[in-house]
Amino acid sequence: MKLLVVGGGGREHAIIQKLKENPAVETVYALPGNGGIAQDAVCVPEIGAKDIPAIVDFARSHAIDFAVVAPDDPLALGCVDKLHEAGIPCFGPIAKAARIEASKVFSKNLMKKYGIPTAGYEVFDDPKAALEYLKTASFPIVIKADGLALGKGVLIPQDLDEAEAAVKTIMEDRAFGDSGNEIVIEEFLTGPEVSVLAFTDGTAIAPMVSSMDHKRAGDNDTGLNTGGMGTVAPNPYYTAEVARVCMDTIFLPTLAAMRAEGCPFKGCLYFGLMITPDGPKVIEYNCRFGDPETQVVLPLLKTDLLTIMQAVENETLGELEVEWHDGAAACVILASGGYPSHYEKGKVMTFPEGLPANVTLYHAGDKLDGEGRLVTSGGRVLGVTATAPTLKEALADAYAAAETVDFEGKYLRHDIGRRALAAMEGQ
Repeated sequence: MKLLVVGGGGREHAIIQKLKENPAVETVYALPGNGGIAQDAVCVPEIGAKDIPAIVDFARSHAIDFAVVAPDDPLALGCVDKLHEAGIPCFGPIAKAARIEASKVFSKNLMKKYGIPTAGYEVFDDPKAALEYLKTASFPIVIKADGLALGKGVLIPQDLDEAEAAVKTIMEDRAFGDSGNEIVIEEFLTGPEVSVLAFTDGTAIAPMVSSMDHKRAGDNDTGLNTGGMGTVAPNPYYTAEVARVCMDTIFLPTLAAMRAEGCPFKGCLYFGLMITPDGPKVIEYNCRFGDPETQVVLPLLKTDLLTIMQAVENETLGELEVEWHDGAAACVILASGGYPSHYEKGKVMTFPEGLPANVTLYHAGDKLDGEGRLVTSGGRVLGVTATAPTLKEALADAYAAAETVDFEGKYLRHDIGRRALAAMEGQ
């Protein structure tokens, strides 16, 4: 089989490595891919992830048997719709279903209409009206750009001055472009956060192992929000009872709501949850695999990934038992110094001679230079993932391996998994 994976980050590298475990897979093409992914796939750097016509033409001309559209932008732009029109079987939601992430207004209104637990909120398309509302609000408060913003369109002002600045940043300064045409202002929830990715064919659902992301740039959850500085799985706060409640009050009702709205969701649906004193609530939905959650969840997957994706496409997921390995996984992100603000690129990377069998390097932001060397090309450069019988062991192995990779300006958090370990000790 010839496969095509749209995207070029650590998430896509993890997907590609897992797909290659299926013996029927002969070739995987990555559009655009990156320098590290080139070790596992044929990269096509001249075709960007948002160039839908070029992606479809490539799939046709190379007789692709199955495609996976991983990032949010091409999903929202209708890449799956166009691949289907070209007769290419594909994993991922159609554009109408991808709105569950592409529009915060759509997803919040969906939850309100169908009684899915989430934070109270108001929607504004006029900055003056938003500022008037904020004068009566309680703080901290959450302000979200409506559209896609590379995971950075959520601000949490602590007081009115910060809130006014946030509205100005999003709606007047257009920091996130048209994504800021509307904003959602919602109540600030408290409690442990949990990420749950789930395979779904629109009716059946198979939740993956839960995970815990670390969004802030600095140790002890300080600094700016990033795309994620590391993650662990499973999440100790996601108990069997919490999972049962989520299935009954969030997961199945969300699928039913999407069917009722005429846009059944097929693909990977990401539930960003908060376990509040009033029970689990939805913070956000994503219409695709999370990054870097994928880098700890897929290494624990026992069932063949391609088989699952084909069952999702064929709407036969309910006939398949999706199994997981015991144990834990931890991913430590190596970032460019200065990320998520200004950072330099083009730094030569060095790697160890060999790595332990339980450690994998997922390449996120690097490329091959003219001399064939891997050099940095993004903010998040590499995800160092380890699996082990316990989370403590997985973290120790991931951090040990992270020390063996080097490039100028290398930056990482030193406390990934600390909260999870503390929670486990307290149980």
